[in-house]
Amino acid sequence: MVTKQEIGALGEERVAKYLLDNGCRVIDRNWRIREGEIDLVGLTPEGAFLFVEVKTRSSNHFGHPLEAITPIKALRMQRLALAWLTLNNHWGSDYRIDCAAVFIGRNQEGEIDYRKGVL
Repeated sequence: MVTKQEIGALGEERVAKYLLDNGCRVIDRNWRIREGEIDLVGLTPEGAFLFVEVKTRSSNHFGHPLEAITPIKALRMQRLALAWLTLNNHWGSDYRIDCAAVFIGRNQEGEIDYRKGVL
């Protein structure tokens, strides 16, 4: 049996590969401060930073994974992105916040629903 943590890690790995396949670099994973965590930080070919929230599910039995991103979670993501930029000496750089829903089936393949610029 696969644990929730393993499903989550598998989803993040699928999204990291998706970013790489689309010309982005992954520069940080699971960056954490007291206020929360950013799943993936990337850099687009144009030089904009990406902050990606990944929600992974084995089914949509409890709704679409992106429904778990509440307005409070979205505001937290924005604050975390600004904190990452500040603490990594990139204040003032272009950035966007993206979300990815990953559905992991029994064969552990991942179907990705990637949404750019949600904030």
